[in-house]
Amino acid sequence: MNKPDVIVIGAGVIGLSVAVAAQVRGMRVSVLDREGPAAGASAGNAGAFAFTDILPLASPGILKKAPGWLLDPLGPLSLPPAYAMRMVPWMFRFWRACHPSRIAHATAAQTALMDLSRAELEPFLAATETLSMLRKQGNLQVYESEEEFRASLPGWEARREHGIAFQHMDAEEMAALQPGLAPRFRRGTFTAGWYSIADPRLYTLALAAHVRARGGMIDRAEVRALAPREDGVDVILADGSVRPAARVVLAAGAFSHRIARSLGERIPLETERGYNTTLPEDAFDLRTQITFGGHGFVVTRLSTGIRVGGAVELGGLRLAPNFARAEAMLKKGSSFLPGLKTEGGTQWMGFRPSLPDSLPAIGRARRTPHAIYAFGHGHLGLTQSAGTARLVADLLLNAPPAIDLSPFSPQRF
Repeated sequence: MNKPDVIVIGAGVIGLSVAVAAQVRGMRVSVLDREGPAAGASAGNAGAFAFTDILPLASPGILKKAPGWLLDPLGPLSLPPAYAMRMVPWMFRFWRACHPSRIAHATAAQTALMDLSRAELEPFLAATETLSMLRKQGNLQVYESEEEFRASLPGWEARREHGIAFQHMDAEEMAALQPGLAPRFRRGTFTAGWYSIADPRLYTLALAAHVRARGGMIDRAEVRALAPREDGVDVILADGSVRPAARVVLAAGAFSHRIARSLGERIPLETERGYNTTLPEDAFDLRTQITFGGHGFVVTRLSTGIRVGGAVELGGLRLAPNFARAEAMLKKGSSFLPGLKTEGGTQWMGFRPSLPDSLPAIGRARRTPHAIYAFGHGHLGLTQSAGTARLVADLLLNAPPAIDLSPFSPQRF
């Protein structure tokens, strides 16, 4: 392959989607990743295109729930003592993002990116010959009490204002949609516009195959730093070698902020460690994804099994996994879905790259226009992958972006 027009750092769903979009626009592409395609969160997520999730995680509701969750070491939110002090600056920014005016700003920006991502998704899947992997089975959010359901209504009204369709349900209606729910769940809300992919790992690997089939190179290499040049960027690898590029896209997920530091950027990226267990395909007759919001996890059907996972552990990149969190979710899952078979599962832990205001960083580096950032999507990397790829391709071609990128500026912090 000749010298690439663009080097993409990161072979997860964001980086590979960007690589595809760049190739469609005639660019020669090389992808670098420290572990190879689909090695991180792109492999172990719940497989959802959660276009209805327009509300930022940073909100007064989360602030009210967080203290109670933190008291339970195996609950929906965990902060290991060994990492607590390192989280203080991030948590302060998160607290600031919970102001009503900032929530309104973030919701509007998130909605714009979701609308773009939804519009781009099916054409993108068709172009990459992965459309057959798309599923449209919806999502059922369940509530254990009338009080919990009522507390959710402002969020649903915010979604309604942004044109998102949903249906509130009682226990009988939920049973018709999804048999086998425990009777403790009295109310629910179904969103038919919640899509999913057959298996996120297989989808990401299919994108990698598509990139390679069109002449793109995907190499396993750890990137240590970026060094601007007048006509491009030098990509400096851990072994000391240098890859020159006219343009670089940094989409390395939870490791992106480390590389961005070499360009003088201090982006407050933190890592939400997520856990799951993937059970055999016959573990449960699951007809729609189920979200147990009060407990911070979901149960979803993939082509490769039933995945029970979620929750948030703010533990950085170095602490050892605590798979007791996966076991706790599986135990709850068997209580909430009494027919769930919990034997024969495979456990997983991965890193979600999250910024305090729940918006990703999409835009140019401060020191050079030849480096573009595309990371920090939190729980929504798969969901926003096609939209992010469109925006980055616009930036690579110096074309007007499809939406206003100012809310996503990497320098907003």
